[in-house]
Amino acid sequence: MALTPLLRGYDQVILDLDGCVWIGPEPIPGSVDAISAIRDAGVRLAFVTNNSWYSAEDQVAKLWGMGVQASLADVVTVGGAMQHLLAETRQGRTAFVIGSESMFRHVQDAGLRVLNGTDLASRAEVVVVAASLELTYDDLKNAGLAARRNGDLLATGRDPTYPMPDGYWPGTGALLAAVEAASGRTAAIVGKPEPQLFLTALDRLGEGRTLVIGDRLDSDVLGASRAHLDAALVLTGDTSAEEAAAAKKPTPVAVGANLAELVLGKE
Repeated sequence: MALTPLLRGYDQVILDLDGCVWIGPEPIPGSVDAISAIRDAGVRLAFVTNNSWYSAEDQVAKLWGMGVQASLADVVTVGGAMQHLLAETRQGRTAFVIGSESMFRHVQDAGLRVLNGTDLASRAEVVVVAASLELTYDDLKNAGLAARRNGDLLATGRDPTYPMPDGYWPGTGALLAAVEAASGRTAAIVGKPEPQLFLTALDRLGEGRTLVIGDRLDSDVLGASRAHLDAALVLTGDTSAEEAAAAKKPTPVAVGANLAELVLGKE
């Protein structure tokens, strides 16, 4: 299958997962064919995600389950970026974590002692906020108290919602807003729209003309701009056609109804 003129202008693609390749457990129609066409054309490909619910191994397994061959080297996750940052800058400290089992492992593997479930939870030196399906009031209370005391608040992103088959679920940004309001602190962001995930993907891909494809103006397009990369937008995730048309700088170089339209010229 031939690529569109847009895709033929690039040597490599950095592709977001949620809202571009799949929504929840299901692939977006045409996305698997689009990925196959990118690879068949010799265009290098890496996947990036602000989704901290799952590990890189989980994401690779999900890609394989949808018929997309991928290795751990192909997938850059915000959980891995958080672990790297913590290991480099905060090893040996105590932490309170809002997040999934995967994020707890990342924090522990970075060399921090997690205080969740202990009497010292509200005195943790570092607070890490990521997506969680099991958030409690105590989590918000302890995160707010610890962040207010020590001021070291980190989060995987500010995406307020997460696209799922039945609509938009609260994302990390929604949880983070509560912690920031309770603590009076502003979190340092590790994932998109900060450029690090894209820069890590570039390290793996090598040099070349690079296109980022994502579904959010405020994380994918803005993050690509901060990494000095072009970005294209699909409308299968968190951005409507009206929002895309009204976008201020940075603006996407192209907008498609879905990945298949961007890559193959057909919906």
